[in-house]
Amino acid sequence: MRPAAPVFMLLLLLLLPWARAQEARQFAFSVVPLGVKGGLAEGNLSAYLVAPAGAAAYVCLDAGSLRQGVEKAIGYGALAGPASAVLRTGIKAYLISHAHLDHVAGLLLNAPDDLPKPIFGLVDCLQTIQRDYFNGRAWPNFGSSGNPPVLGKYAFRPLSPGLETAIDHTGLSVRAFPLSHGRPYQSAAFLLRSRQSYLLYLGDTGADAVEQGHHLRAVWQQVAPLVRAGQLKAIFIEASYPNAQPTTQLFGHLTPALLLSELAALSQLTGVAALRGLPVVVTHGKPAPGSEAAIKRQLMAANTLGLRLIFPEQGRLLQF
Repeated sequence: MRPAAPVFMLLLLLLLPWARAQEARQFAFSVVPLGVKGGLAEGNLSAYLVAPAGAAAYVCLDAGSLRQGVEKAIGYGALAGPASAVLRTGIKAYLISHAHLDHVAGLLLNAPDDLPKPIFGLVDCLQTIQRDYFNGRAWPNFGSSGNPPVLGKYAFRPLSPGLETAIDHTGLSVRAFPLSHGRPYQSAAFLLRSRQSYLLYLGDTGADAVEQGHHLRAVWQQVAPLVRAGQLKAIFIEASYPNAQPTTQLFGHLTPALLLSELAALSQLTGVAALRGLPVVVTHGKPAPGSEAAIKRQLMAANTLGLRLIFPEQGRLLQF
């Protein structure tokens, strides 16, 4: 009986890569949250690595915190280190929803050690990064134009709203849509595609009713057919404040009630049944005392749409 044990172990080792490949085929996307909060927590600000399932060539959706999130993800086994290699070569491109510091601080601070790569975003966002950060005064000019010396590390790639753009070396493509983040400030939503599967990431956004606009309605109209077809694998959307936050003090953000109201608007286009079980990753909670617990409690209590609500943790792998 004893000789069978080494044979069994050998078979197990041979089958393990096959089993992992089979598991990866069940998913379309791997997501590693490098930062999940909406302020105050300096080492845990909005940033999400996304790759096709089974791949290790990532785009980074926003970049509030990078290195600390990568180090946590390595500790959890979600990424293979060292951290410097992930930051320099694992991240192939940045997609920045808007240029507020809690969405770009990690990009700025790690720029001196980074390798050349593109930064995608709407025109206004990219202009703000170049003009207000990469200007030789706030920070060295790692951009490709502007005040000398121009270091040319990052190539700015403006996205035309609604048009799909391939992201080189990732197997992903993206469409961007404008959002209102406290009129007249603009944010963006990114619809990523891997083959025939999609993932929707919304940067900071206010509700259409509060912002007196139709940006979210336009996004829902775009993704409704994908929801009905089962091709939209997850929605990443913020809930920054509990419901008690006065409307006049939302500053272009959502509460649980407003988030669910917006997804109810999506359900009017898809039918309620199509949203049942859809993963909705709740981002950007403000870490004030009791705030995050209240946001989670209020969302869970009012989830009449049957959404699969997910509250991400820094460094913990998500698969969709």
